[in-house]
Amino acid sequence: MNKIISLLPSATEIVASLGLIDSLVGRSHECDYPPEIKNLPICTAAKLNSQKLSVEIDADVQILLDSTLSIYEVKTDIIEKLEPTHIITQDRCDVCAVSFGDVEKAISQLINSHPQVISLQPHFLADVWSDIDRVAKAFKIDSQPILQQLNSRIDAIETKIKQLDRDSLPTVIALEWTDPLMGIGSWIPELITKAGGRNRLSVKGKNAPYLTWKQLIQTDPDIIIIMPCGFDLDRTKNESKILTKNENWSNLKAVKNQQVFITDGNAYFNRPSPRLVDSLEILAEILHPSLFNFGYHGNGWDYFET
Repeated sequence: MNKIISLLPSATEIVASLGLIDSLVGRSHECDYPPEIKNLPICTAAKLNSQKLSVEIDADVQILLDSTLSIYEVKTDIIEKLEPTHIITQDRCDVCAVSFGDVEKAISQLINSHPQVISLQPHFLADVWSDIDRVAKAFKIDSQPILQQLNSRIDAIETKIKQLDRDSLPTVIALEWTDPLMGIGSWIPELITKAGGRNRLSVKGKNAPYLTWKQLIQTDPDIIIIMPCGFDLDRTKNESKILTKNENWSNLKAVKNQQVFITDGNAYFNRPSPRLVDSLEILAEILHPSLFNFGYHGNGWDYFET
């Protein structure tokens, strides 16, 4: 019998999409989807106070990273009691979730179980699909039905976008953090391109870069999309108000044309899971409302009213 502990939200969503939700016995403190997993034992904890202001959270993260301390802790005692056969974690970003090193250390202390570790390392959209396939193969499940369905939804959007004049597509800057300013990275630039936008100030497959107001002003994009890592729609709305205090904000083209949008980055964009296709559909609605209406407005995204 498989007994799975997922130590990151995207892995939990992958496990659920493969029909393995009944095999989950534990989760991370951030795993919240699908709703059925919320009563599972929590196997991690954060050393950060996520209720602080964005600028304070960023400072706390830098202090912990600079001191080589972990941002999260693994609850080895709980894992010991659960006796998992598999633990799914990541070896990509020490800010996003428990580090691979911390998981290895925790497992070395276990007495009653010797779980197999599956470590995910997504940087590009294709990597996410490969991770889904890798998890599926670990449990002898065919991943092709879900991957085909996801790719079919992507193809439906790209087919319509290909009919548009490339030069008419809007320029887009997406922000993963508002104070200090950070762009986006990894798979999100790909999503913007597939949704019919011309991505600016970020590179696919790379980490999210810090940005300056000078860069934002000089680029002056047609559209600005705000998607802070770990924040839902309401939190994003509140944390984005800091942008309006900059004297140059009201002069930006996107602001003048009411083309600034907030999104639920926590549920969608920040998680390398099957819901990245939902994220693509959200972007398509934002960038080309005359072509797409998937029904995410008010839930996955909204206008940022300044």
